[in-house]
Amino acid sequence: MNLGWLLSIFVLCVGTFSAGAIRPTVVKVGAIFTFSTINGKVARIAMKAAEDDVNSDPSILGGSKMSIIMHDSNFSGFLAIIGALKDMETDVVAVIGPQNSVMAHVLSPLANELHVPLLSFTALDPTLSPLQFPYFVQTAPNDQFQMTAIADMISFFGWAEVTAIFSDDDQSRNGIIALSEKLAERRCKISYKTALPPDPTATPSDVKDQLAKVRMMEARVIVLHTFSRTGLLVFDEAKNLGMMETGYVWITTAWLSTVLDSTSPLSTKTANSIQGVLTLRPHTPDSERKRAFMSRWHNLSNGSVGLNPYGLYAYDTVWMLAHAVKLFLAQGGTFSFSPDTNIGNMRNGTLNLGALSIFDGGKQLLNNILRTNMTGLTGPIQFNPDRSPFHPSYDILNVIETGYRQIGYWSNYSGLSVVTPETFYTRPPNTSSSSQHLDGVVWPGGKTEQPRGWVFPNNGRELRIGVPDRVSYRDFVFKSRVNGTVKVQGYCIDVFDAAIKLLPYGVPHRFIPFGDGHKNPSYNDLVNMVASNVFDAAVGDIAIVTNRTKMVDFTQPYIESGLVVVAPVKKLKSRAWAFLRPFTPSMWGATAAFFLIVGTVVWILEHRINDDFRGPPKKQLVTILWFSFSTMFFAHRENIVSTLGRLVLIIWLFVVLIINSSYTASLTSILTAQQLSSPITGIDTLVTSHERIGFQIGSFAENYMIEELNIPKYRLVALGSPEEYAAALEKGTVAAVVDERPYIELFLSDHCWFSIRGQEFTRSGWGFAFPRDSPLAVDMSTVMLRLSENGDLEKIHDKWLSRETCGNSQAQDVVSDRFQLQSFLGLFLICGVACFIALLLYLCSMIRQFIRHSPAESDPQPGTGSSRSARLQTFLSFADEKQEAWKIKSKRKRKDMISNGHGTEDEARNSSKRTESDTPQERRDDETWLH
Repeated sequence: MNLGWLLSIFVLCVGTFSAGAIRPTVVKVGAIFTFSTINGKVARIAMKAAEDDVNSDPSILGGSKMSIIMHDSNFSGFLAIIGALKDMETDVVAVIGPQNSVMAHVLSPLANELHVPLLSFTALDPTLSPLQFPYFVQTAPNDQFQMTAIADMISFFGWAEVTAIFSDDDQSRNGIIALSEKLAERRCKISYKTALPPDPTATPSDVKDQLAKVRMMEARVIVLHTFSRTGLLVFDEAKNLGMMETGYVWITTAWLSTVLDSTSPLSTKTANSIQGVLTLRPHTPDSERKRAFMSRWHNLSNGSVGLNPYGLYAYDTVWMLAHAVKLFLAQGGTFSFSPDTNIGNMRNGTLNLGALSIFDGGKQLLNNILRTNMTGLTGPIQFNPDRSPFHPSYDILNVIETGYRQIGYWSNYSGLSVVTPETFYTRPPNTSSSSQHLDGVVWPGGKTEQPRGWVFPNNGRELRIGVPDRVSYRDFVFKSRVNGTVKVQGYCIDVFDAAIKLLPYGVPHRFIPFGDGHKNPSYNDLVNMVASNVFDAAVGDIAIVTNRTKMVDFTQPYIESGLVVVAPVKKLKSRAWAFLRPFTPSMWGATAAFFLIVGTVVWILEHRINDDFRGPPKKQLVTILWFSFSTMFFAHRENIVSTLGRLVLIIWLFVVLIINSSYTASLTSILTAQQLSSPITGIDTLVTSHERIGFQIGSFAENYMIEELNIPKYRLVALGSPEEYAAALEKGTVAAVVDERPYIELFLSDHCWFSIRGQEFTRSGWGFAFPRDSPLAVDMSTVMLRLSENGDLEKIHDKWLSRETCGNSQAQDVVSDRFQLQSFLGLFLICGVACFIALLLYLCSMIRQFIRHSPAESDPQPGTGSSRSARLQTFLSFADEKQEAWKIKSKRKRKDMISNGHGTEDEARNSSKRTESDTPQERRDDETWLH
């Protein structure tokens, strides 16, 4: 359309004012709506009421009156322009409207050119950017917020995919784009979109054709973004197609709430067709002014239409403009217009372009509008810097048999809640998932149980399932021909079939073998084909590893797996010194040392009081050795007299018991069980060696060993079957094979001369692969947990994988591992501590006795070396002497000292008392110390 043509038409709405008018008698405002629509009817009544209220208040415009000149666009931008031509001489300072975003996109460039503000509460396309259209102002929350609310609802209920139905116009199309962006932020998506002809041109046939396609889709959550006439037609046809039954979820934008609020009563057909639908309604806080206006509404409308929130926005928009004009006049502004030089050369055409002028005060009036700070019927009215309203919010309604019920609210400040958004504005903003709440919902079909939101599509197409065409380990997956038909069987297939049977819906599918049939296929390639939608799923012995989870979603593992090392082992022959194998050399050495230590400690404790531990030095040495080693068999003949000696012996006999039992068990195993040995003890020795390593073709083991273990690729040898494993291991082509445990267990059931070395060095499992965000993956995981709980998984495992193993296969891990010193370190520590404490107590007792019984030396020379040496020799002699003999000797010495006059009378008396005390009392005292 020619810009001059648009400008000439737009002037019919904006007009001009005489340059000298300071305060005009009438302030004229244009309004462009389709008055046959619900919002058009409501807006017309509300704007007229606002006009009357403004004019009845002289404090607003003073001596001026506001006049709203309304034009009926009748669903057509062209007809709206024709209607405006009749008012060529009408002068307006602003335009309320247009009603739809298509006309907003057309008229906004003209508003930019002529500086005439456009104010709309129904053209809510989120792409009408203030940067591109500075003179276009949306006085109600645009669809960006409405789509955020819907995305939050979908996330709240846990749905991952939705289907979008919309009218093919700017507002609906761009609203769905905004919804897609908001869903992506919540890890959800629109899986299918379908466009209807622009409202109201859609026919039942058009709608039915599109709904038939939607019915074939997997997603059962449907978002309907259109207008009332098309929207009600969609629900009528959906009802006929059975799409308003249990399992479906319908969410509409605010158009349905306008129908519910403004159309009363609904027809029986319409009421039945929208049961269970969720819809949004712009939230307007309760207030006395709002209730008063609602009371007036019946008289204003004569009962022709009910009031909805857009009527409140229409009323507030007029008041917003009136306050901006009031401020404009107070600022000394005048309604003057200047010629537009851009179209000066076009004034001589057939169109009356001379009427086109730029509103000189348009920018000032626009700024006054954007600085609005008032309270209206819709609550506080104020704009953010991006021109969005403060705290946009919506009511969430659920349509039921008796009308509708409110199940919650949404606001950009607090998210979903069951209390009004105003209660949160005094608190810090919080949109965390834990704070989101909604009341219960009655869904289509009258059910209160939340729908799954997804079903397997009933479109006649079978699920294409890729299965590996294995040439080895065919117990897991293999194909065969039955009556000329290829049939896929195996452990993995049985698990999948058992899980499919537990799903609450049918899943038609067919297995497609993947591979050339000559070697095992690459499982990474198979997973890639699922990610690229060549296959709808992959079923088989597919390990769940990190790089694959980045491409697809896996089900719950149905079998545990992990990489292990298998290597050749040889039988150990019995040798003459086999009896030494149970203990390591360090263990033998520690045991022998403790035999001698304990024997020596017992000898020390018993030497002075036990005749069995006395005699010539040679005899005493033999006694120590004999006693020490005879305790091994509990055959010691010597009696233990002292309490400390008995304590040490009891602890040592307990240690000997444990050592004997361990030795006996290990030796029995060595002599009775077949022993296997190999230089490879696990993955660590394999990595540090320079030997070649085998792996199964198609397995992830190759990449794991290269990328995680840094094993050079030249050391890796690809093997295709158990027979190749055995041949390569026997010939020494590879030193070991690294593969997953389920394969190795089957391999070892037929090859008994190999063994698993060490432990599993990875932990994973096998699962079925599905495309990312596939709801079927979640459902399959759920039913496989049920298979595990009811024992069916174990039965399937026993059917395919339980085998009779070789007699020596139980020795997969070499049982000839010797007992290490660390295994008995605690016992030796306890015994050593007991010996030390016993010796310490005995030494204290000896010193005490020595001090009591040793005679005082005459004329001692303190500090001299000879005195210390003599004292030490005396103590050693005391320690070696039998206790009774030393007592007799000490008594005799004391008597000799007294008779030779070396003591005083008091000394003699005290000595006599000490001598007498050597009788039973002293003995008991000494025994107490020893004990």
